[in-house]
Order: sequence, then C-alpha cells, then structure tokens
Amino acid sequence: MTESPSSTNRLRGTGEDGVLRVEGAKASITFRRLLSHPIEVVWAAITEPKQLETWFMVKVDREDTPGGRLEMEHPNSVHAKGRVIEWSPPNVYEYEWNLAPGSFYPDGEASVVRWELSPSEGGTLLVVTHRKLSRPTAETFSHGFKELIDRLVAHLDGTPLLLPFWMRRPEATGRVG
Repeated sequence: MTESPSSTNRLRGTGEDGVLRVEGAKASITFRRLLSHPIEVVWAAITEPKQLETWFMVKVDREDTPGGRLEMEHPNSVHAKGRVIEWSPPNVYEYEWNLAPGSFYPDGEASVVRWELSPSEGGTLLVVTHRKLSRPTAETFSHGFKELIDRLVAHLDGTPLLLPFWMRRPEATGRVG
C-alpha cells in the first residue's frame, strides 16, 4: 500500500487521544488526554526528575530554563540530549530529544517533544507532541507513548504501573516508545 507524502491517522488501540501525522520522511505523534488532577500536580509529574523516573522510566538531568541543557537516560541505554526550548510553568515544557547514530537509530534522531497543560473542567488537559521524528521512529513510538501516558495516569491516580509492552515481551529491543 502506498501512502501519500502527507497523511494523518488515528492511532489504533489508543482511543480518540492519539494521532500520527506523516509529512514525507518526517512525522509527529500527538496525544490528548483529560487528566482528573489539578494542573500543578500534573506539571510536577511531567517535570520533576523523581516522578519522571517512576512513570516515564527515564533519568533526567536538566537546567529548567530556555536554552538549558537536557540529558535523558532511557531504558535499554538509550541516551538523549538536547536543550530546553520552552519552560513556562505550569503550562508548557518543550525540549529537544536528540540521539546520536547507533544500532537502533542508524541515522540518529533530532526531534522535539512538547508537553502542554491547560486547566479544564474536571482537571487538566494534557497535549503531548513528539515531532520531527523519522517516520519509522514515529510509527514505533506511537504505540509506546500511549502506554507511557497510561503510566502517567496510573501514577497520578496512585494505582499500579504496568510495564510497557516493549519491556514485557521476551524479544525486547533497545528502542524506546
């Protein structure tokens, strides 16, 4: 099946909250989720290193200012580096997510992740977008990111956090997401 150079698809198995957009060789994934928690609580969960380590399974070393340095150590030794692009508590956190070429990402990745929070009736609307990804990486991450957001919800709700599918299967790879 040949796809047009530009397409938008709802992500299967993610409900109405996930969208994969492909434009040529680049793609983005966007998730929207209404969280039943105050914006300050959600902001802390998506920015505090200890909380990120719990639900996002990443170790973060970051300077919380625009232009500040950012390093993320993901499971399976995936190491991302970049800069903080926007830091506007408690509404916007945007950063570069760059990987050097390696066995799982032969050409590396140079992408941008944006977390947007806005107050909404009953809690907080979360919109997270990972853009400028290579198309294959976006297609892979689209499924994993949904599970990570499910882990965020469980973390906020104080319920058990399930391991993401890529850590449950025996042939787990070094890919994140």
